[in-house]
Formats: sequence, structure tokens, C-alpha cells
Amino acid sequence: MMRRRAFLAVTLAAALGSLSATPLAAQRPGLVVQLPPAARVTQDGPLVHARNVLTDARMRELLEAGFPARLRYRVELWSDERFTDELHRAVEWEVLVRWRGTDQRYEVSQRVGDRVLSLGSFQRVDDAEAAVERPLRVPIVSPARNRRYYYQASLEVRTLSVSDLDEVNAWLRGELTPAVRGQGNPGTALTRGLRSLTTRLLGGERREYSTRSSVFRPPR
Repeated sequence: MMRRRAFLAVTLAAALGSLSATPLAAQRPGLVVQLPPAARVTQDGPLVHARNVLTDARMRELLEAGFPARLRYRVELWSDERFTDELHRAVEWEVLVRWRGTDQRYEVSQRVGDRVLSLGSFQRVDDAEAAVERPLRVPIVSPARNRRYYYQASLEVRTLSVSDLDEVNAWLRGELTPAVRGQGNPGTALTRGLRSLTTRLLGGERREYSTRSSVFRPPR
């Protein structure tokens, strides 16, 4: 009887541990690729979306401090070959999340090539993240051939970009000049500029995520 009770106690503890671990696993940041139905793989591309990539406390701290987060996606279609897999096509796009202090709102925009599309303006960062995580149907479809394919997806999230450094260089060349010439307060301009430069160089963050779909074969 004692052994049976001990066994039940261990089993119950393991079950409770599994239940408590499930929400934590679901909260892990990452990238999701969802294949279309098997009958549609030659007409529809995959659904791709990020998951909890802006939930990190450091990322949110930088967002709230006014540093934009840039999400760069890349999705590739590969054929599953015996020796060396073959890349057939790739699509890239970007999503920008930035805090507009003048409006007290988070602005989310998407750029594909030269085209920019607004995904909305939000008061709460959680709502901005929800806009970022909306699934996107990627326009890559597999040819109707007797081959096996899979999708490879990657995501880079950055809060320090080339544009940030360009802004610092612009400040070094121009913003301080009026203060130096007596048209402003040099202490204020210098302090603000050095603080901005230090924060940008030391406070930047970068995250990378990748995943791949299961292998599939288009219908004949």
C-alpha cells in the first residue's frame, strides 16, 4: 500500500509539473511557420508569424525609451534533395515598432520592398505586439512537381541599426553646432548628445530566431 501511495504521489507531482511547464513553454519567443492544407500547397504559401519576440523586459525597456525595434523576416522555399538541398525562392520584409512620445502611442509599420504599410497605432505595447504577431501569408508556393519541399524562416530583431548610427553622426555634425556658436546652451546639448550616444552604443539589443516547416510533397 505504501509503495502504491508513493507511486501515485510521484505520478501526480509529475503531472502537475508538466501542467505548470506548459504555459512557460508556450511563452517562449520564436517564429512559427504553418503550412497550407495539402491540397493547396501549389496555390497558397505558408502562414508566418512571430511569437512573444517583444515580451522580453529589455526589449520593452528600450522601446519605452524611444528606441525603435526592427524585425527583419526572411522565408525560403527549399527542395529536400538526397545530397544537397536546393533553394528555389526567398521573400523578405520588415516590421518597425516605435514609440512616438509626442502622441504617446506605439506605431507599427510593415515594409516590403519600397512599399510601406501601416499596421496600426496603439496606446499599449501589448497591442503593438499583437499587431506584430498577426500571421502573414507569404507569397511563395511550391511547384507542382514530384519533389519534396520545406520552408525555412528566420527573424532578426534589432534595437540598434545603421539608421541609429546615422542619427548619431548627424548629431555630431549638426545638432551641437548651434550651441557651440552661442545659439543655445552648450551644456544641455552636450549632455543630451553624449547620453544619447552612450545609450545607443551600449543599450542596443539583437535577437535571432529561426525555424523550418515539415517536409511536404505537392499533389500530382
